[in-house]
Amino acid sequence: MTPSLEVRGVTKVFGRYTAVDSLNLKLEGTKCVGFLGPNGAGKTTTLKVVTDMIFPTQGECFLNGVSVQLDRKRALGDTGTLIESPEIYPALTPNEALEMVANLRGVPLAERKERIRAVLADVKMEEWANEKVGRFSKGMKQRINIAAALVHDPTILVLDEPSTGLDPRGMAEVRAIVRDLKKSQRLIFMSSHILSEVVDVCDEVALIDRGKLLFYDTLDNVVSRFADGHASVDVVLARPISPEVIAQRIATLPGVVSVAPLDPKRLRLRFYGGLEAQEKLVEALVGLHLGVVSVSESQSALEEVYLSQISRGD
Repeated sequence: MTPSLEVRGVTKVFGRYTAVDSLNLKLEGTKCVGFLGPNGAGKTTTLKVVTDMIFPTQGECFLNGVSVQLDRKRALGDTGTLIESPEIYPALTPNEALEMVANLRGVPLAERKERIRAVLADVKMEEWANEKVGRFSKGMKQRINIAAALVHDPTILVLDEPSTGLDPRGMAEVRAIVRDLKKSQRLIFMSSHILSEVVDVCDEVALIDRGKLLFYDTLDNVVSRFADGHASVDVVLARPISPEVIAQRIATLPGVVSVAPLDPKRLRLRFYGGLEAQEKLVEALVGLHLGVVSVSESQSALEEVYLSQISRGD
């Protein structure tokens, strides 16, 4: 069965404040979808409604076609969740904590040891399996939380800003885990307000602001749709080049709109067109023999879309 997650007409009101406003969103297939938006946009509230932690004021959510509000147990039975930052009993080891979760999740006794071993391997915590959780860093605890969400082998995984509050190393470790999980035929729905994180690990993105969905599409389509026909690439050079070379040889290439030096050996090029235009641009750049080391899609492209769409609501 193809995993699916649907939010249908969901509104959530707290007193006079509308946190989620008539939200409709349907995800299908095995992929990672980033749920992007500024702090206070309604991301966590939406995920709490999806996982039945709070009730919607209006609307309904479906996991693999089963209504969360009408049949909670069956809907959530094939879903792993990590909402905010749950705590683990510090006196327990990962093996003990995951044994408890596996029991609550109904994992057959004969399968538990192998499932626990597998998820600890997924989050790269095998060597810490019998150490007390109270000794762990925040990043290590978060990896065990992700393991707990995976222990019953769900087809849907819901993650609420899994790298928030971690140091750079911890953030990188969590992102690497999510990238690896994309290979396991799951639908991953991950909220974030960190643009680089979404670009790094997600296939598609849904942007929410003030409780309203602004768009949902693949990353490439989002950038193309809102960038007025422009695209951006970052160029890394083996050696610095002068402003004169940039102006006379690079800025004059066909299709180039602008060239912005990021540092002496890096440039950001904006140009018209899609992949075909990008291919021709890369060929032309290499042909200039300026020491091009790499050309990659600019992460600023999503940032520009994000800021332009959020600012429209101001």
